[in-house]
Amino acid sequence: MSGQRGLVHAQRALGLLTALVLTACGGGSSGGGLTITTGSNVGAVIVDAGPGGTAINLAFVTVTVCAPGTTNCQSVDHVLLDSGSTGLRIIASVLTSTLTSALPQPVTENLAGNPPSNPMYECLQFADGYTWGSVRNADVQIADGAAGNVPIHLIGDPAAPAVPSDCASGPSENTVEAFGANGVLGVNVFREDCGAACASQIEPAAYYGCPSGGSCDTTVGASTVPLGVKVSTAMQVANPIYYFATNNNGVAIELPTLTSVGQQAARGSLILGIDTQSNNQLGSATFMTVDPLTGYFTTDYAGSSMANSFIDSGSNGYFFGQPTTALPDCPKTPSFYCPSVAQTLSATNRSHTGVTSTVSFNIANADTLASANPSFSAFNNVAGSNPIASSFDWGLPFFYGRRVYVGFEGRSTSAGNGPFNAY
Repeated sequence: MSGQRGLVHAQRALGLLTALVLTACGGGSSGGGLTITTGSNVGAVIVDAGPGGTAINLAFVTVTVCAPGTTNCQSVDHVLLDSGSTGLRIIASVLTSTLTSALPQPVTENLAGNPPSNPMYECLQFADGYTWGSVRNADVQIADGAAGNVPIHLIGDPAAPAVPSDCASGPSENTVEAFGANGVLGVNVFREDCGAACASQIEPAAYYGCPSGGSCDTTVGASTVPLGVKVSTAMQVANPIYYFATNNNGVAIELPTLTSVGQQAARGSLILGIDTQSNNQLGSATFMTVDPLTGYFTTDYAGSSMANSFIDSGSNGYFFGQPTTALPDCPKTPSFYCPSVAQTLSATNRSHTGVTSTVSFNIANADTLASANPSFSAFNNVAGSNPIASSFDWGLPFFYGRRVYVGFEGRSTSAGNGPFNAY
C-alpha cells in the first residue's frame, strides 16, 4: 500500500498549490447504498491500480484535449480527479507529438516586473515532490462539456528549460511513473490556481517567463534569481469546467459503498453542474461554505479545532493528527495508521458560516488490509498522519457511499453561492 499522494490542495491566500452504470439518482446522499448516476453530463470515474499498477485510492477520469479550434484531439484516461486543487495538468509523454506541437504556449504579459513576451512555464510543489513544465492553451472536453482555449499545465514538457532554482523541492514528479497518473484534473472551488496573488506579485515557485532556448534563472550580483512573473487570472491554469457553456457552477463526485475489506476497483461518476439538471440536484445535502480565500473549513476532532481542513478526492486516505497509542504508524507503510483493532471515530465539520455536520468514519490496519488483498485498490478505512497540525484532510475514503458536491466561486445554486462543499 503506497503512502499519501500528497496534500494536493489549493491555498489561494498563499498563492499557488502547496502541498500537497445504473439508474440515475437525485439529491445528496449521505451514505448507505448509492446508485451511480448516468447522463450526458456525467463522466465515468474509476478507482483502480492506475497506470503504474500500484495505486491505492486514486480516482481517475478521462479528459479529451484538443489543439484550439481543431479536431486534432486526444482522449487521456487515468487523469487523477482532484477536488483539492485547480486546473488541468497533463504529463507531456502521454500526448502525441503532433498534438503537443499544436498547443500554443502563451507568453508573459506586459505587467510591471515581467520580462517581455517570454514563453510561460509553471512549477507546482506538492508535499512529496514537484512538477515542472510549460503553460499551454487547449480545448478541453469532459462528458458533454467543452471549453475553448483554456490554459493547462503540460508537465514534463521536453521542450521546457531546466528547472528553476526555487522550484525543485523533493523528487521530480514529471513522469507518469513518478506522478502515478497521466495527469490531474483539479476541480477545487476556485476558478484558477493562484488568483489575485499571482496577478499582483511574483510568487515563488509558481509562474515563470523564460527566454526561448535560455535559462529560467538569471544572475544578479552573486545571487541566482529565478525568472518568476506575474500572471493575470485570465492567463492562469484554470478549472476547465468553470468555462463550460452549461453545467459550469460546480461538480458532484459519487462513489459506491465499500465493505471493510475494500475491493479491487470501484466505479463512480463525475457529474457536471449543481441544480442544473434532474441528476445533479443538491436535495437535502448539507451545505458547507468554505473560506473564499483558502477554500478551507474547520474540523473539530479529539479536542482540536483544525481551521485548515478540506475535502480532497486527490488524497488517498484520511490524514489528520499525529501517531498515537490508539493510532500508531504502520510498520510497513509509516504514512498510514495501523491500529491493533479497527476504530470507529467521529469529527465535526464547521462551515465558514457556522453550519455544523458530524461525520463518522472508520480506520483499519492499513498493512493488514494490503496483505490480505494485495490486488485491491479501493479502501474506505485507511488514514494517516498529517504534517499540518491545523488540517484535517478528508481524502477519498470520505467519498465512498456519498455524493460530494464542489460549488465553484462566483457561481450560484439553489442553496447559495460558491465557494462551498456539500454532502
